[in-house]
Amino acid sequence: MDGNESLTNTPVRPRWLPWLGWAGLVIFVAAQVVGFVISPPERDMGHLQKIMYVHFPAAIMAFAAFTIVFVASLLYLWKRRERYDLLAASAVEVGVVLTALTLALGSIWARPTWGVWWTWDPRLITTAILLLIYVGYLAIRAFTEDDDRRARWSAAVGILGFLNVPIVYFSVRWWRTIHQVQSSPETVDSPFVLALRLNFLAFVLLLIFFVGSRYHIARLERAAHARREERALGGAIHV
Repeated sequence: MDGNESLTNTPVRPRWLPWLGWAGLVIFVAAQVVGFVISPPERDMGHLQKIMYVHFPAAIMAFAAFTIVFVASLLYLWKRRERYDLLAASAVEVGVVLTALTLALGSIWARPTWGVWWTWDPRLITTAILLLIYVGYLAIRAFTEDDDRRARWSAAVGILGFLNVPIVYFSVRWWRTIHQVQSSPETVDSPFVLALRLNFLAFVLLLIFFVGSRYHIARLERAAHARREERALGGAIHV
């Protein structure tokens, strides 16, 4: 795939990556302390509203992860560089986890608010479809043996699947839905802003950390695979 890159060299993890992860974790813990201990209960929903502090940033960071997938997939089809394929795959794994977390927290929030764990609301349906698309992406990678075919098919799914991201985001505005319109630090009352901003910062740092860490692991796996192939070919030629 990458004719001008050596896959047998052991990739080096950036030194700043672990520090970024620790910073994200510390800020995440601080955000929960602010949100669940210091932040007051909401007038109508009480403490249940505090799910928003994690639910909303998780959803936005899932969109960010799939945006990385979209850009990396386009770059792979254009440049045919393996690193773009590995970056896209790494971002998908993180995005799938964040999307699943978003749906789980949404269901927990919905049960006391709407009276059901799940309802066929446009926002929920489109989010579930988004999750299934990228689970399908991972299935393609798991069951396709040819490297080039796997990368091309994955890139196609990564690009087409991204078309659902704006549909999910704008679904509460385009269709009749019981799901509330998106919140942001500018649209919530000031007592809740600090916890929301801290969670956003924590999720941004953790997103970069997890995608970067998974990308580094993927490069290590490819380098190890390339070394095994090189030794196998060397042994065959020697015989």
